[in-house]
Amino acid sequence: MKKFAIVGAGGRAMQMFAVPLTAELKTDVELVGVYDVNPVRAQLLSSAANGIAVFDDFDQMIREANPDAVIVTTPDSLHDYYIIRSLEAGCDVISEKPMTTTADKCRAILEAERRTGKNVTVTFNCRFMPYVVRVKELLKEGAIGQIHSVVLEWSLDKNHGADYFRRWHRQMDNSGGLLIHKSTHHFDMINWWLEDEPESVFANADLLFYGPTRAERGERCWTCSHQSTCEFHYDISESDFTRSMYQQAEQADGYYRDQCVFGDDIDIYDTMSVNVKYSKGTLLTYSLQAYSPYEGWKATFVGTKGRLEAEDYQSGFEKGERNEIRLYNSAGERMTLHSRKATGVHGGGDPILRKMIFTDDVADPLGQRAGSRAGAMSLIIGAAANLSIEEKRLVAIRELLLEDSYGGMSAAFESN
Repeated sequence: MKKFAIVGAGGRAMQMFAVPLTAELKTDVELVGVYDVNPVRAQLLSSAANGIAVFDDFDQMIREANPDAVIVTTPDSLHDYYIIRSLEAGCDVISEKPMTTTADKCRAILEAERRTGKNVTVTFNCRFMPYVVRVKELLKEGAIGQIHSVVLEWSLDKNHGADYFRRWHRQMDNSGGLLIHKSTHHFDMINWWLEDEPESVFANADLLFYGPTRAERGERCWTCSHQSTCEFHYDISESDFTRSMYQQAEQADGYYRDQCVFGDDIDIYDTMSVNVKYSKGTLLTYSLQAYSPYEGWKATFVGTKGRLEAEDYQSGFEKGERNEIRLYNSAGERMTLHSRKATGVHGGGDPILRKMIFTDDVADPLGQRAGSRAGAMSLIIGAAANLSIEEKRLVAIRELLLEDSYGGMSAAFESN
């Protein structure tokens, strides 16, 4: 049985790791400690996970709990710090996505992994959603031949999308913006589907909907004078979970979970468009908006033998209705496949992911386990996009991730 420690005791740490691991995989996993700068949240996580030990110092946790691996679920900008500290302490690492937020931090993680001989795993749950897996299988089987073009449209609704503008994610220094924090899922999904890696990126983006776009705003929803008229009012006390994990923990670190989505300090984008060229020549057109009337995605692939269309909606008028994949061949025929769509968190992907990464004897024929290279290749598209937006130019991946830091283009897929 392997021993794991957790650093970062937020909602994701509790719901994705601490509680399920102590319930589902307790014969394979032993949680031996948790550390967070906010002791209130750390104690709450401990109580929910059979009373695992709480530490008030990260190094002390590593020394005394002696974990085999550390699960990193801190805010994104701190991932590199705890990943590297864990590797240097002789531990493997399981990191929430994104692996980190900048190219410099990414290179440092890759160097530390190479230097220490320990391993980093990144939890990309999209790879485990049954519907997404079926798309992967069809593409891998050559259903549309060599893929030349991909269009991925991703829409966040005004519930999910707005939440990123209430929390720490709202500042680029914390999250790298949605092109890293959120889109790392999407870019990894494309990289995995294509079995290829990015070569160059060009992007445009702006903050058009959230941020200081209206006069009626305050510091946070809890104390705002516009509660009765604002459609984005969020009551942090409404649920037991947010009340205990965040509102009642504020005095420990001063973090407000319900900041105004129209705040002056927001500097991330809410409207994004990215073009990516891959090393084998495939072109990706990607868009993301954080204020759509519905939530979901649509992917279109065009190849030498046909076209594949897939789409999935989580909210709005088409929620749950689409589970088909449409194939069009060169003869003008259309075939409609009805794929299984699992229910549950992240399209049913989370429990499958946990079993895959925490159970050694699970086969991985589709390469769903993601290491540091996959983590690097997804976040680096977002980092290149941020640079492209800032400097208004095409950005080559080699500028940000030197070839010797990740082993050359496409080496991760040579065995596939």
